[in-house]
Amino acid sequence: MIILGLDPSLTCTGWGVVRCEGSRLTHIANGQIKTNAKSPMVERLALLHGEVAKVIEQHRPDRAACEEVFVNENPKSTLKLAQARGAVLAACGGASLRVNEHAARLVKKAVVGTGGADKAQVAAMIKVLLPGSKVAGSDAADALAVAIADAHLG
Repeated sequence: MIILGLDPSLTCTGWGVVRCEGSRLTHIANGQIKTNAKSPMVERLALLHGEVAKVIEQHRPDRAACEEVFVNENPKSTLKLAQARGAVLAACGGASLRVNEHAARLVKKAVVGTGGADKAQVAAMIKVLLPGSKVAGSDAADALAVAIADAHLG
């Protein structure tokens, strides 16, 4: 089973691909898709959609997993996150991928052991759970955490 984990964001969407064989997890790939804050919204969303579609085409996952939207105090931030998430999910839908959605707290609990873990703790556990993997950044680490959590919860 190959799982694509996604951590959507308008500024930097993380993605990570893992292979799950029973309880054994293997790192396949990971990365980050950064958009230019000065570009029009439609261009940024198209970039996210297109780049996730390329990842899907290259790695041929069996399913995907994505963090659920959390509501920020700032409604504009929440809306931008939801739009980025929609572009990413549309790429999955275009490839007929089943997508499991998980709350960020549940992902952190599955990977670190506590739902209140910070980004540094998640990144540290990724190094333990996927030894030898080179992680592109904190958003990619979060996406790998989503994939790992989905392997356990899926």
